Amino acid sequence: MTSSRKEHVSGERAMWLFVIGELWIFACYFACYAYDRGQEHALFLSSQQQLSQGFGVTNTIVLLTSSLLVALSVQAMREGNVAAASKLLALGGACGVGFIAVKSVEWYLKLKAGVTISANGFFMYYYMLTGLHVLHVLLGLGIIVYLWRTLQRSEQPQTVSLETGATYWHMVDLLWIVIFALLYLVR
Repeated sequence: MTSSRKEHVSGERAMWLFVIGELWIFACYFACYAYDRGQEHALFLSSQQQLSQGFGVTNTIVLLTSSLLVALSVQAMREGNVAAASKLLALGGACGVGFIAVKSVEWYLKLKAGVTISANGFFMYYYMLTGLHVLHVLLGLGIIVYLWRTLQRSEQPQTVSLETGATYWHMVDLLWIVIFALLYLVR
C-alpha cells in the first residue's frame, strides 16, 4: 500500500545547500585539526588541558537548549500559535546571546593569561574554530531577530521561513558539538 502523504523537508532547498556547504568546509577544518593533532599530540594534549571543560559544557547546554526552543517554536508555528512561536524563538535567541557571553568570558580569561592565537598550533585552532563558530552564531542571531520581527508584524507569517532559519540554527549547534568534542574532550 502506498502512502498518499507527501514527505516534507523543513526549510528551503537553498538553505540546505548552504548548510551542506558549510558542513563540508568545517569537515576540512576538522580534518586539518586531526592531522596536526596527530603530528603534535603531546603539545595538543597539554594545551587542551588548559581549557575549562566547565565553559565548554555550559556552552553546550546553552546551545542545545536554544536548539530545543527553536524547534518548539517551529512546532508552535505549525500548530498556528504565532504568539508561542514568537516567544520560544526569542528565548532561543537569548540562549544564543548567552553562548556568546560565555565564550567571551572564556576568551577574555585566556587572553588575560597570555594565551593568544599565536601561542601554538592547538590555540590557533581553538581561536579559529571557536571564532568562526561565534561568527555563525551571530549570523544565526541575525536570522532569529529577522524571523522574530516577521512573526510580530505579519498577519500570515510563513512556517517555511521559520523552518529555514531553524535549519541554519541547528547546523550551528551541530558544529558546536563537534568543536566541543574535538577541543575539550577528545584526549
